[in-house]
Amino acid sequence: MTEDATTARRTGVSTSPRTAAMWAAVDGVVRERSAELGRPLRVVDLGGGTGGLAVPLAVAGHDVTVVDPSPDALASLRRRAAEAQASSRVSAVQGDAETLESLVGRDRPDLVLCHATLEYVDDPGATLRLVAAVLAPGGILSLVVPQRSAAVLARAIAGQFAQARAALDRPDGRWGDADPVPRRFDRSTVLDLLETAGLTPTVAHGIRIFSDLVPSALVDSDADRAALLDLERAVVAHPEFAVLADLGTSLHVIAART
Repeated sequence: MTEDATTARRTGVSTSPRTAAMWAAVDGVVRERSAELGRPLRVVDLGGGTGGLAVPLAVAGHDVTVVDPSPDALASLRRRAAEAQASSRVSAVQGDAETLESLVGRDRPDLVLCHATLEYVDDPGATLRLVAAVLAPGGILSLVVPQRSAAVLARAIAGQFAQARAALDRPDGRWGDADPVPRRFDRSTVLDLLETAGLTPTVAHGIRIFSDLVPSALVDSDADRAALLDLERAVVAHPEFAVLADLGTSLHVIAART
């Protein structure tokens, strides 16, 4: 079993290819920032829902506040934290980006997670400005958003060429009104939004490059999932093939408050 798989199991993270790719991206950021500060992190998970990342981070020793508008999701979060014996390190707060300032107070977070959230807000730029305002000096934002390019490719591969063209042309990056994703982003748009909000992007790469295209029957073992994740990392790091990262279903960006 790989180190990533071992860590995932110890902290209660799902080993599915999609979740594993997300966890690997976050885990590296958390380890690096915690080592820099020499202590556990204060983390805010904006739109963190049922705690898929918050609880594992709490199990790893960090203090996590999940801010989410759904009381049902927060109830599930509390149950999950209790089952993992991590309740003392997890706070569940009903709210959204507009309530962050009042929730945080003087203990500003070292890290804000904003994963699968920005596509649902009315004004992505305003949300990023609110996030930047609460981060501690030198604090980090981990942002994950759906990429337009992946939707274009996926619809074309599925033979839905009109939908692929719609995702390419529409400002919101959706392939049609039935598309369950309310908004998709291009890399350049995300980087511009971050810089306008006063955040400096340091890393930007696609994740889930292959995991949403490979049939699940082909990745039904820990070894298969580990190999798939390793392939995705290798592609991102390879100087000749890093462009494939632009085809990842999601774009993961790390940005710092200076």
